[in-house]
Amino acid sequence: MAIRKASATWEGNLKDGKGTLKVGSGAFEGPFTFISRFENSGDTNPEELLGAAEAGCFSMALAHGLSQAGHTPKSVRTEAKVNLALVEGGFKITTIELSTEAEVPGLDNSAFQEFAENTRKTCIVSRALTGVEILLEAKLVG
Repeated sequence: MAIRKASATWEGNLKDGKGTLKVGSGAFEGPFTFISRFENSGDTNPEELLGAAEAGCFSMALAHGLSQAGHTPKSVRTEAKVNLALVEGGFKITTIELSTEAEVPGLDNSAFQEFAENTRKTCIVSRALTGVEILLEAKLVG
């Protein structure tokens, strides 16, 4: 099966150093710093990329599950908020909040909620992140 690659380089100490994150396909490369991870700046950070991975995986898996059941969506859009907090012992990703909106003709909200919840539990990235609580808000639109 597929093996995906990514790399990171860090120069200097934690507070004053700087780094670069790069995905193996070459589709993304960006700088990161202490400030971009633990405060706010225009640079990226590992948590943001983790959120993108979770949102992308969830949207794709939800579309697949719906389609397999005969409910091909017009669209699925998911946002992931990765919460990084200082806890006893250091920093930790405490939760990932998923917010998804899907337009699925002919599907009622109750069935949609079941598909969304099942996807939250079973998408590939969610399963890899079992040590993180993943919260879900799902909205059927259209």
